[in-house]
Amino acid sequence: MKNILIAIDESKGSLKAVEHAGQQYAGTTDLHITLFHVLPNLPTTFWDDGHVLTKREMADRKKVIDKWLDNQKLRLDPLFKGAIEILTKRGISRQQIETKSVSETEDIAESILDEAKDGGHQVLVMGRNSYSQGERIILGSVTAKIINLGAGITVSVV
Repeated sequence: MKNILIAIDESKGSLKAVEHAGQQYAGTTDLHITLFHVLPNLPTTFWDDGHVLTKREMADRKKVIDKWLDNQKLRLDPLFKGAIEILTKRGISRQQIETKSVSETEDIAESILDEAKDGGHQVLVMGRNSYSQGERIILGSVTAKIINLGAGITVSVV
């Protein structure tokens, strides 16, 4: 069975990667695709204030952080639905597609590589500039890091 990981975000490059995978694997019945998203890190406003928090302050902060995280996950629904629609229009069955996200990560590239390795994916598909709109020299910084550190993983950069 082909086990494909597609790293997605809100970028155009990410959607092109999904379209490419849909075209590449259209009609393949022995296939499992994981659409994978790394949630952004907590904003600095949620970081430690530099003093020891009371139990009540910790509980209040946890509620705010949980709400922020829930809101981030809500933003994923349309992203995943759009990607699934692209793949199913190409003939990939909905049952062949899984969605997954992770949070609380320090390094997006390492999170993607960990998922690719731990999930037993044979191919990682991603957009050329996914996750790093500000750095457009040749490749996005996350893409470049994955290529440099992804020994043993087939990486398809679209």
